[in-house]
Amino acid sequence: MTTATHAHVPRYRRALRQLAQAVVVPATVDFWASRLHPTLSWARPLARIVARTRASSDAVTLLLRPNRHWQGFTAGQHVNISAEIDGIRVTRSYSLSDMPRADGRIAITVKAVDGGRLSRHLCEGARVGDVVELGPAFGEMTLPGTGNGPLLFLAAGSGITPLMAMLRSVAAQGMPRPLTLVYWARTREEFCFTEELRDLAARHADFQVRFVLTRGDALASDESQGRVSEQQLSIIVPDAAQRHVYACGSGGFVESVRALLASRTPSFHSEAFTPPTRIVEEGGTVRVTLVRRGETLVVPRGQSLLTALEEAGLNPASGCRMGICNTCACGKRSGTTRHLYTDATQREPVSALRLCVSSAASDLVLDL
Repeated sequence: MTTATHAHVPRYRRALRQLAQAVVVPATVDFWASRLHPTLSWARPLARIVARTRASSDAVTLLLRPNRHWQGFTAGQHVNISAEIDGIRVTRSYSLSDMPRADGRIAITVKAVDGGRLSRHLCEGARVGDVVELGPAFGEMTLPGTGNGPLLFLAAGSGITPLMAMLRSVAAQGMPRPLTLVYWARTREEFCFTEELRDLAARHADFQVRFVLTRGDALASDESQGRVSEQQLSIIVPDAAQRHVYACGSGGFVESVRALLASRTPSFHSEAFTPPTRIVEEGGTVRVTLVRRGETLVVPRGQSLLTALEEAGLNPASGCRMGICNTCACGKRSGTTRHLYTDATQREPVSALRLCVSSAASDLVLDL
């Protein structure tokens, strides 16, 4: 074969791929491919559960082996996990709790949440060999490629998971920057990664960990008690104002930490796994027209559009439910919406909105 002929090979391959995409029905291919191997797929990122371990009294760590369609992640990011439960596809967002691994496997640490269909399924029902679907990794709370200065990680409850991935990444580099982790949980049994964290502290002089109980007495030398406060932080981390801060936890926890540190530190990064408390002042109802479905619904003002649609019996795509992953994004043709957490209004007639963090301030027309 001549050199000129070789130059045309990629073109032929592109043409063949385009032809295949035009005639192949991915769902059909996936159906038959799954009979050969559970994670074979035409294009969908799938992952098989290869191990599960108890992480705490109410959480498990699942080790997943993704197929070739998974595009990877950076420590600190999230992924949407989808599974079929009682014939219904359920999707939720989870932080990856380990750094990227050489074997390509990924880990999520899931806490069983009251009323959480997927979290309960993953913690109690999912078994080794089960297959879940993965979305692309997302999230901006990651460590920069280069940087200096000491770090302060503040975690509450499930907020430990992205920070643990980042901590493992820093530890794999030999802990080049001083790092302190302060980790809050209600009881000692709810702490995850306790032995690993204490082992890292024993092996790295530049890493300190402090476990803080909000219910119960501190017994060990690395334990404290009480909710986050300026006095508590000044005792545990006297140089907090000189550190780059990363905080993750409930909305209330993150807002408290933000008020204490955001204006004082070199940089402040945070993510919340629950929305901050918000008092709904709007009253009355509005009409929401769903163009594709040919339906018009009456929904309350001030309520998340995602929640309103679900209460009406619909099942729009969703993931993080925090306005981060954009899974629930859709087009708005007309009307005014209000952001649930910033109170900012969006009046542009043709725009995109995220259902989970938007409420209707007027009649709406949505591309749903």
